[in-house]
Amino acid sequence: MNYIKNNIEIINEKIEKARIKSGRKDDKIKLLAVSKFHPAESVIEAINAGQTLFGENRVQEADKKFSQLYENYTNISLHLIGQLQSNKVKTAVKIAKCIQSVDRIPLLELIEKQCTIQNKNIEILLEVHTGEESKSGFDSEKELYNALDLLAQNKYPHIIPKGFMTMAPFTSDEKLIHKSFETLRKIQENCLKNYTNLELKELSMGMSNDYEIAIQEGSTIVRIGTAIFGERNY
Repeated sequence: MNYIKNNIEIINEKIEKARIKSGRKDDKIKLLAVSKFHPAESVIEAINAGQTLFGENRVQEADKKFSQLYENYTNISLHLIGQLQSNKVKTAVKIAKCIQSVDRIPLLELIEKQCTIQNKNIEILLEVHTGEESKSGFDSEKELYNALDLLAQNKYPHIIPKGFMTMAPFTSDEKLIHKSFETLRKIQENCLKNYTNLELKELSMGMSNDYEIAIQEGSTIVRIGTAIFGERNY
């Protein structure tokens, strides 16, 4: 009965140990519970265990699940973490507090358009490609900085950039994982110096298999699914 609650407690303990081990004294590391392919009942179990921050990959599934959950749980927040298709932007803006997977300028334009229509501000993270070829994200720093230039010029007044997101390569080679996360951290450090009018403090890095390494490299949000909810029901 307490399976999910116990998992959340264990992960939070491991997050705290990793934070202390890495020498990060006062940092707050957020746990994003990834509920993709898991039913609303599992999300409710997590909410009852004190979890308020959730992530979903698929907009249609997230809409069906969280539109109902919002009616009874007003303190929860949803982040969309999967690659966002243009035809799903309208719904994404409606249901999410944050879109973590912004990976192209045309997507920024579509998000701004929908925010204007819905009279809503939305947080975003800029996803940067730092690992496998199959992963999404800005794969050119030039394009990333072009997007940041537009954001810094307030071209998208309803969009609030909060930082960056990446996925490390799926490998047992910890050096490659460290390199992926370190790459994003260095990009963030450079952007904090050059875009002082933007708040870019968040680094969404690390999943069930590599979040402790991500914390060592500066992650402020870890995205955990399997270690909380168990294997997914595809």
